Amino acid sequence: MSEVQRIAEVSRNTKETQITVRVNLDGSGEARLNTGIGFFDHMLDQIARHGLIDLDIQAVGDLHIDGHHTVEDVGITLGLAVAQAVGDKKGLTRYGHSYVPLDEALSRVVIDFSGRPGLEMDVKFTAGSIGAFDTQLAFEFFQGFSNHALVSLHIDNLKGHNAHHQCETIFKAFGRALRMAMTLDPRSIGMIPSTKGSL
Repeated sequence: MSEVQRIAEVSRNTKETQITVRVNLDGSGEARLNTGIGFFDHMLDQIARHGLIDLDIQAVGDLHIDGHHTVEDVGITLGLAVAQAVGDKKGLTRYGHSYVPLDEALSRVVIDFSGRPGLEMDVKFTAGSIGAFDTQLAFEFFQGFSNHALVSLHIDNLKGHNAHHQCETIFKAFGRALRMAMTLDPRSIGMIPSTKGSL
């Protein structure tokens, strides 16, 4: 556990969305979520629970148009909050990976707190929407996150017929991979996990 609390709060307001995200990277998985999109809240809850991150996300967006701006901007704001909470990355494990199954579905997520943003996502959803959540927006969320948390993120759905299961395995695996990468390694306290000396 870090002596310094890895906590951050970021607010981001545009003409399309007003979002506040609070994170505690060393939490217990508690979540307080209100995005106006029920299934998206369910997915964010997976990140908190499986990442052991305390997560408070309050979002007001132009849902009368669609969910695009809300989902993308939550990803951006969460990325900014995580980047702020991680700080200088000294002692960070840096890399994280996870395979998560749910019935017939199986997904793999790999993350690197490299300081170089990038998303590679190979997911062929079997449905265009899950409740009020457009499955195309999963990409927008993770792209917003990776660009602003400054991480390299690889997401692959390896199997799955049910779109709900596909999506849930992705978010659960993301939470688990995030947890691994953000864990402080007691053997490298005070050290930057890079031969370059900075991330």
